Amino acid sequence: MKADIFRHRWEKLIHQVTVCVALAIFGMLVLLLSSAADEPGSDIRTKAGQMLMIGFRGLAVDSQSPIMRDISKRKIGGVILFDYDVPSGTPVRNIRSPRQVKTLVSDLQKTASVPLFIAIDQEGGKVCRLKGKFGFPPSVSAQYLGSLNSVETTKRYADATAETLAGLGINLNFAPVVDLNVNPDNPVIGKLERSFSADPAIVTRHALAVIDSLHDQGVLSAIKHFPGHGSSLNDSHKGFVDITDTWSTEELKPFEAIVRSGRCDMVMTAHIFNGKLDSVWPATLSSRVMGGILRGNMRYAGVIISDDMQMNAIRQHYGLETAIERAILAGIDILVFANNSVFEEDIASRAITIIEKLVREEKVPAGRIDESCARIMKLKEKLRR
Repeated sequence: MKADIFRHRWEKLIHQVTVCVALAIFGMLVLLLSSAADEPGSDIRTKAGQMLMIGFRGLAVDSQSPIMRDISKRKIGGVILFDYDVPSGTPVRNIRSPRQVKTLVSDLQKTASVPLFIAIDQEGGKVCRLKGKFGFPPSVSAQYLGSLNSVETTKRYADATAETLAGLGINLNFAPVVDLNVNPDNPVIGKLERSFSADPAIVTRHALAVIDSLHDQGVLSAIKHFPGHGSSLNDSHKGFVDITDTWSTEELKPFEAIVRSGRCDMVMTAHIFNGKLDSVWPATLSSRVMGGILRGNMRYAGVIISDDMQMNAIRQHYGLETAIERAILAGIDILVFANNSVFEEDIASRAITIIEKLVREEKVPAGRIDESCARIMKLKEKLRR
């Protein structure tokens, strides 16, 4: 009996020491990156890498995998997982089974000197990467939950999702959607049943329940798509989307309420154009929308993450350098290149080179990169290794 008690205390002590060492190492990395921000000639490429989230192909990775080189050499800050490879039209991407995903995530994380954001779109219903056919628990859509309008039911499904993600090591869910379902025929929101409701109060209540469930399991969330994609007539994956005549300020209410609650980890942008908010740039590239409304009016000081920069709403209308420059100047902290509209294996290298060039040519202030890096590192302090 005494031996069992001694062994238990010894194991507990070892665990505590391990946690303390891990936290100390992480703290040193945060300190190194943050202090580098104050040094002339600091490593812009390393900081630029932290501002990137990259999609990749592979059910497994090794030292020769391109994504592993992006992590180890280019210090990218995150990756995003998919179950289907759109460019090749094949159902083989990153997800086959729970055990396989857990191993994949672990191998990716082990390679990173600074913890990675491991992200996924696990909204439930039709936007669900961890499907039942792969051995994962069933899910339901936000629209279904909103129609029930039972926060307890929403919490129950959200708890299951959060436990699944945490068990796999996935630490960031691109959910909940807080777009209002003002246009049920919207091809990318309403028709996919991604919105809880057209009522901002209902959307806010259920979104906060989802966020709380994720937080209970140490998983971060990203509310989307700012400043509101629910009224659009078209899909920004496919091309330019103008919501000037359909959008209203009601669509800002869930974002504002969640930011005000203090429980917002990230805000994801929408690649939509609204001439009433900015007569030149779509929201992701607009300092008036991101800086003026989100950071200014709403006083949001956290991480802003772009929707996929390879979506046609951006890629077909702006060159890569222009898109990156305008997004960073607008206030975007993390640029997502999902590699699942098109596949560009070298996109991380190209993006880092462009950011370095923009800073060198003084088109983007070095301090602007430092701001994003500081926000990212502050949020990463919440991650469980």
